[in-house]
Amino acid sequence: MATQDFLVELGTEELPPKALKTLSEAFTRGITQGLTNAGIKYGKVEAFAAPRRLAVRIRKLADAQPDKAVERRGPAVKAAFDDAGNPTRALTGFATSQGVTPDQLDTMETDKGAWVVYRTVEQGKPTVDLLPDLIEQSLAALPIPKRMRWGAHKTEFVRPVHWVLLLLGNKIIDAPIMGLTPGNKTRGHRFHCPKSLIIPTPNDYEVVLKKEGWVIADFAERREKIRAGVTAIAQQQGQGNAVIDDDLLDEVTSLNEWPVPLLGRFEERFLKVPAEALISSMKEHQKYFHVVDGDDRMLPLFITVANLESKDPAQVIAGNEKVIRPRLSDAAFFYETDLKTPLADRIERLKPIVFQDKLGSLHDKSVRVAALAKRIADAIGSDPALAERAAMLAKTDLVTEMVLEFTDLQGIMGQYYAHHDDEHNDVAQALNEQYLPRFAGDQLPATLTGCAVAIADRLDSLVGLFGINQPPSGTRDPFALRRASLGVLRIIIERQLPLDLQACCEWAAENFHQLTANEPASAVVDYMLERFRAHYDEQGIGAEVYLAVHARRPTKPLDFDQRVKAVEAFRKMPEAQALAAANKRVSNILTKQGGEQVGETVDPSLLQDRAEKALASTVSEQSDAVLPLFEKGDYSAALASLATLRQPVDHFFEEVMVMADDDAIRNNRLALLNQLRNLFLRVADISLLPAAG
Repeated sequence: MATQDFLVELGTEELPPKALKTLSEAFTRGITQGLTNAGIKYGKVEAFAAPRRLAVRIRKLADAQPDKAVERRGPAVKAAFDDAGNPTRALTGFATSQGVTPDQLDTMETDKGAWVVYRTVEQGKPTVDLLPDLIEQSLAALPIPKRMRWGAHKTEFVRPVHWVLLLLGNKIIDAPIMGLTPGNKTRGHRFHCPKSLIIPTPNDYEVVLKKEGWVIADFAERREKIRAGVTAIAQQQGQGNAVIDDDLLDEVTSLNEWPVPLLGRFEERFLKVPAEALISSMKEHQKYFHVVDGDDRMLPLFITVANLESKDPAQVIAGNEKVIRPRLSDAAFFYETDLKTPLADRIERLKPIVFQDKLGSLHDKSVRVAALAKRIADAIGSDPALAERAAMLAKTDLVTEMVLEFTDLQGIMGQYYAHHDDEHNDVAQALNEQYLPRFAGDQLPATLTGCAVAIADRLDSLVGLFGINQPPSGTRDPFALRRASLGVLRIIIERQLPLDLQACCEWAAENFHQLTANEPASAVVDYMLERFRAHYDEQGIGAEVYLAVHARRPTKPLDFDQRVKAVEAFRKMPEAQALAAANKRVSNILTKQGGEQVGETVDPSLLQDRAEKALASTVSEQSDAVLPLFEKGDYSAALASLATLRQPVDHFFEEVMVMADDDAIRNNRLALLNQLRNLFLRVADISLLPAAG
């Protein structure tokens, strides 16, 4: 089948920079999925994205769908003909519906009898006829939260659409897209080339735009050009290194069609302001990259990326320096103003700020968190007084001028102001560490005081909201309790803190006076333990391992984690499947006998068969060997030792009738099995692991 290259370009007003990559990927994916669903073959797919255009080029696109064999079943043969062998109304009706006569139909044999069938070959539709609908469907499915209209058009899109380029080979596909008639013309740079450019074939697309239109259409190429240019300019300043944040780089790439990096300067006096505040001013408002020296200290330099090649770059630089100066002056003013009032004097200002209607103000929360952090600090061997102090100051930077202007600096500015107020170093550091980890994979608090405050703050929110019957539901989680739960689990496990969630949540509940739910602490613990499932899934640990441990409901996260790691290692041992099957069998037997009514004391005098004596002896030996390991939390070594039970367990079930007629012998054997199962239950319910077939 013949193939041709295909190109579609949508020309728009400037697209939202933070959404450009997502829109491009979704547009490309929508078209390729449409082609795949239609059965049309194609080669290499290339996406292009720039501030005023989304484009997709597909190499070696087949000219048509492949022909498809079609088989439609009609009535059963015995219902298709009467006794004289003439067609019945059922047969003639079916033939008519297919546009043929009865003699053009075939028959087929199945295990349910013979049927009349119509067989034909459906010719594939030309690709050129299918593409417009595929493009429209892809555009309609783009992840656009709010679409807009423009002029008198009824068409809606994220930004006004001004032109559509649609080529298959060197031919224009003449079918309306977004209410516009497609052509073979694109437009160049808004300032360098404000005119239409003809694209002869899809292969010429980015070449024509770059050489004649001053546009680099390839997002990745433009991104790398910016990265290289910014890096080079910084290195020209001696020891300078540009700090290139990937998200900012993507955003700047989305803002520029013809990027030209330029170096600007600001006054050194601004370096007295915390670097994070200067960076926030430059990054969020102006999209500038900042520069540091070899010791990561900020230099009075910034790099902007212009969307044109100016004849007088100095004028462009001067303009940017003029714009950034008042921004930095504001940051300096906020900082100097904030330093005049100690954080401790701001605690009272938290009283009018509502945390949650039923749970009180931020001041109320601070008092609760301080009490909880004090108890947690004591439990983990930290200084309770420092944790209590840090928790009381934790939210005070929210009422500073700097954080009111730059909300992303909460915690960071608290740490700077606490140092200025001569607070203890751990207290100051905890004001920032209370928010760690901010996202998956983020760093954890480095100080124990920070750990105590971070855990206490999250548990206070969890217990409080569960306590007023407002837990997360479905996709609704306004207080980010899922993230808070994972944060607590990560801190406890990775910092190896000996905390019991049940105890901590009960401590948190004691600080409330307005909770309406019954036992919110237990509900929170259950909710948090459920979060472990996703945590281990990300590590490639199967759900059955998590469920085996979860069945025992260990409420110490560190202990839970140690059990999971041990069961995961045990699962890979050759004895695991057989022992899992044996535990499942034992569990079923004991459940039928009333489970908890079965004792655990074995009478040696009632042991009769060689296999049960061998099992009793091995279980006794293993009990002596593994109980000290359980006490130390060395579950891996304990399970490795218990794996030696496989052979005596197998022999027991092969040779011994558990449900003996004699009550005493039967109960003795049940007690032995109960002993065996309880040894494994000290770690997990391994009967939930996959058993041998």
